[in-house]
Amino acid sequence: MSKVVADISVSLDGFIAGPNDGPGNPLGDRGERLHEWVYPLASWREMHGLEGGATGPDADLVEETVRRAGAYVMGRRMFDCGEEPWGDEPPFHAQVFVVTHEEREPLVKQGGTTFAFVTGGVGEAVERARRAAGDKDVALAGGGQLIRGVLAAGLLDELQLHLVPVLLGGGVRLFTEEGDRTVEFETTRVIDSPSVTHLRLRPAAV
Repeated sequence: MSKVVADISVSLDGFIAGPNDGPGNPLGDRGERLHEWVYPLASWREMHGLEGGATGPDADLVEETVRRAGAYVMGRRMFDCGEEPWGDEPPFHAQVFVVTHEEREPLVKQGGTTFAFVTGGVGEAVERARRAAGDKDVALAGGGQLIRGVLAAGLLDELQLHLVPVLLGGGVRLFTEEGDRTVEFETTRVIDSPSVTHLRLRPAAV
């Protein structure tokens, strides 16, 4: 059955990007450190048209995550920061629904990626992505504001955190102190390796 899933790397102190993030510096200062675990993996390299790479549990997890995704949803800030680095052939190879306030014609890229711009909020974006994904999952490609919005709307089925053993000391947090909604999670899987711990969680009824 199709699920709405979020998948994101996070530091021990809860940051998903370092300070001063933005176009030209999409992960912020030292934010690349959160993703160093994935760059050498064969499954990640294949997504980006590269050969070789490491195999093992981390690579298997990335392959599984990519295989499950049938469509993507992302925030406009994520799109603005990533559009240039992704180039003419972004790694999604599927429909991507960008939550924004600005109406814009779809942007068709090479390799099967089409960015559609949704002005009706996260609910509309998720619903359109569900239809596009079919039996596969809807993957939230970031950022933190989008994930929080989908969680608050009760639409998130699964959260996969890649916990990296580093303290960034500042930047963009995955979860903030805004709002008063209490959320608890159940841990459904843990995969550990020297450079990262993968936690699969699902929201629990409170």
